[in-house]
Amino acid sequence: MTLRLTDDEADALRRRAEYERRSMQDIAKQAVREYVENHSRQDLLGSVLDEELPRYAEALERLGK
Repeated sequence: MTLRLTDDEADALRRRAEYERRSMQDIAKQAVREYVENHSRQDLLGSVLDEELPRYAEALERLGK
């Protein structure tokens, strides 16, 4: 896989890597892992809410009154 960054993105990544004394690749891989984990959780939560919320809609409406 090849990751193409703009000059500004590459500079920002390079500065961050230097600051953290880590490789640019290591930081990019961590960012991808965090992105996938966060979005996977959000997708799972969204699907559960889509399936379960209608089931409890009446009770939730009564609680809100």
